[in-house]
Amino acid sequence: MKIYTKKGDNGRTSLLNGTGVLKTDDRIELLGTIDELSSHIGLAKVLSGEQLRTELTHIQKNLMHIMSGVADPMKKDYRFDERETDTLEQWIDRIEDSFPRVKDFVLYGGCEQSARLDVARAVARRAERRFRLVAQKYIADKKAMQYVNRLSDYLYVAARYADYQAENNRAEGVREDVIRGIMKNIDTIKE
Repeated sequence: MKIYTKKGDNGRTSLLNGTGVLKTDDRIELLGTIDELSSHIGLAKVLSGEQLRTELTHIQKNLMHIMSGVADPMKKDYRFDERETDTLEQWIDRIEDSFPRVKDFVLYGGCEQSARLDVARAVARRAERRFRLVAQKYIADKKAMQYVNRLSDYLYVAARYADYQAENNRAEGVREDVIRGIMKNIDTIKE
């Protein structure tokens, strides 16, 4: 089977339940935004340690489930489990408790990891706005919308933690350079 079907060449596509819609339909826009969000999360995973990578993978799987619910909101199997939002809140609390988070305005891009997470966060915010628009016009899973809202909070604190770790690593590198310099001077004096 070929990847292209030519069925969308006329500007139309189908939802999971077979409903034909324009490619500019709000539900298609939401699905595309969630897909973009998952792609940015994948980009952030590349630089992540094991725990963050595991959590981001879990989030991507949840986003796929949410997409199914957007594409076929009447199917009960696609209803979102609110326990996933509880889990996300626990992850947020764990991260926030692990470092002294700056409460001031943040200039993004403290390190590559945080920059990638911040882009994903911004796309999560857009997905949330699109979700609200879909909810106004069609059926939308409120628990899934809540999850997307909480996801942007998770990505924000994960990005701030990445900045914190990067700053500590830079400070540690400076300390090591100073110690090496002192040791080199001591070795020179001994000679």
